[in-house]
Amino acid sequence: MIQVTKAYLPPLSQYESQLERIWQSGQITNNGPLTKELTESLRAYLEASNLELVANGTLALQLAIKALGLNGEIITTPFSYVATVTSILWENCEPVFVDIEDKTFCIDTGRIEAAISGRTSAILATHVYGYPCDVVNIEQIARKHGLKVIYDAAHAFGVRLNGQPILRHGDVSALSFHATKLFHTTEGGALVCRDKQVAKRIYLMRKFGHIGEDDYLEVGVNANMSEIHAAMGLCILPRVNEIVSYRRALSEHYDSSLKGLGLIRPQADKGLEYNYAYYPVVFPSHGNMMRVRQALLDNGVGPRRYFYPSLNRLPYLRPEIQRPCPVSESITSRVLCLPLYFGLKQNELEMICKVVAEGMK
Repeated sequence: MIQVTKAYLPPLSQYESQLERIWQSGQITNNGPLTKELTESLRAYLEASNLELVANGTLALQLAIKALGLNGEIITTPFSYVATVTSILWENCEPVFVDIEDKTFCIDTGRIEAAISGRTSAILATHVYGYPCDVVNIEQIARKHGLKVIYDAAHAFGVRLNGQPILRHGDVSALSFHATKLFHTTEGGALVCRDKQVAKRIYLMRKFGHIGEDDYLEVGVNANMSEIHAAMGLCILPRVNEIVSYRRALSEHYDSSLKGLGLIRPQADKGLEYNYAYYPVVFPSHGNMMRVRQALLDNGVGPRRYFYPSLNRLPYLRPEIQRPCPVSESITSRVLCLPLYFGLKQNELEMICKVVAEGMK
């Protein structure tokens, strides 16, 4: 089966050499030497001085909410992975959904102010598939109303806009280093903070809220990245540019092969340096999408309905939270992500395109 993604694995000898360092130090967690090295390497690569590693991207979101002291309502997008909204719920806040715009599939900034109430404390928006939100308008709205801004940047590793890292926007950006991402540590994540003091608080909160052995300063959790996971990251980070280049070539092949079929693709902003995180296509109808999906499955290809469902329709939400988001609901009913990963072969991609083209007839 050709899956929608496949984790890049470095040569085993490279990983073993990193594991040998762990065996030599005898430290396998609690901010060991490999974790510290990966932190500094990522700070340099992403140009993000206030970066802290955590155990996964969901904990990154939860720690961001907690560290910023948020409560009440958080405005968010219905078009994202479920962790975006469940992190809000887990921290005892209430999600307020604002529909998306139909070009980048990111939150529609023209609808945000109408959703702000006296209980609103923040905006939590997602850079969908790595395509940036309208960060300028979000910043203006947040300043006007005294709100914090968190970006779910799980898909936005290395993305730049107008020459600047997208992670510089917002109070906090949360990254995922899950195995499905173009840069991964098997499981892992990070937070990038505008304010150094917020980064220090996150560092403390992720390690049970104490320094040394006996100085307890903060309510915390265990969100440390292990040395085993950091070892994987140290092997993969030097290959990221090569991985992105490979994925770019695949995406361009998709673009040319699927042109003229009536499929909709997210539209990139001018000045975007994209990371080719995913290859989503939106079909003219739900029925058309389902037919192509089944044809792909019949040919040993596993696309993904990513994202589905629209988060405002999650069954465990209270009815008053499930406010309509027609654009998101329409896109989620028609979208598929096609396979895109380092190592996907040209003949495999050509077969995928052929199946999609035949299904569109």
